[in-house]
Amino acid sequence: MNDPALIDEMLRKSQTIAVVGMSDKPWRASHNIGRYLVMQGYRVLPVNPKLKEVHGLKAYPDLESAHAAAKADGSSIDLVDVFRASDEVPPIVEDVIRLGIPYLWLQEDVINDRAMSRARSAGVKAVQNVCIFREHAQRVG
Repeated sequence: MNDPALIDEMLRKSQTIAVVGMSDKPWRASHNIGRYLVMQGYRVLPVNPKLKEVHGLKAYPDLESAHAAAKADGSSIDLVDVFRASDEVPPIVEDVIRLGIPYLWLQEDVINDRAMSRARSAGVKAVQNVCIFREHAQRVG
C-alpha cells in the first residue's frame, strides 16, 4: 500500500528526478510525463541507453552515469521514476541502494513486491504501481 504522506514528501522534497526508461516517442507515457515533470520545475535526467537526448535533455545510458552527471554539478538524484517492465526492477533497485538515492517510484503497472521489500529494507522510501503525473497534478490542481 502506498502512503499518501510519503507520496507528498517525495514530490515536495525531490528536485532532481532520473526517469528510467524515458522514451523519445510522443505516444509513450514516459515521454509525456518526463516533459510534465520538467514543466513543473523538476530537473529531469532521462535514462535510456538507446537515446542521446529527449526534450533537449541529455540522456544517460544508465543510472550510474546519470548519478555521476548530477554529482559533477554539485547536485544529486533525489528520486528514480521507473518506466520499465516489472521484472527489470531488481537491478534498478540495487543501483538506487548502491548510489544512495533516497526515493524510488515505480510507475503504474510496474509492480515488484520483492524488489520493493529489498529497497525498503535498505532504507529507500518507495512506492509502486502509481502514476507520478496523476499524483502531482492532484496535489497542485
